[in-house]
Amino acid sequence: MSETFFSSKEAAEITGCSLRQLQYWREKGVVVPPISATGTGRSIYYSRSELTELAVMEYWLSVGLSFEAAARALQALKQKAPDFSNPEMKLRFMLVWDRKEKDLRLEEFEREEAIASLDKGHPVIPIWLDRIHQQLQQRLKA
Repeated sequence: MSETFFSSKEAAEITGCSLRQLQYWREKGVVVPPISATGTGRSIYYSRSELTELAVMEYWLSVGLSFEAAARALQALKQKAPDFSNPEMKLRFMLVWDRKEKDLRLEEFEREEAIASLDKGHPVIPIWLDRIHQQLQQRLKA
């Protein structure tokens, strides 16, 4: 079975990102789809896996993370869960404050740890990949 690919315009519509964001993220090496030279131009197509990466970035930016923090978090997610773009995976993570590093770190979601961190006044940003997959699936059907 062959994989479905989406143009930049389609990827932007599906994920809620702007075309300029997609271009910037490609330039910065955050989400880099394959680019093929065809004729006099070039074609950029995003796979479903890359759509998931775009949706994760868009989510983190929407909750107030800076571009740099969101890009680091996406890289950490790729390392911790290389299969995170698989819709069958019911992965749930959270970004929590690391006092030693003075930065957010990605951890598997644990309710008690999240509450303890919040009780200390530290930020907790959940990311439930199953919900992101559901949203992408709904947008793909529309």
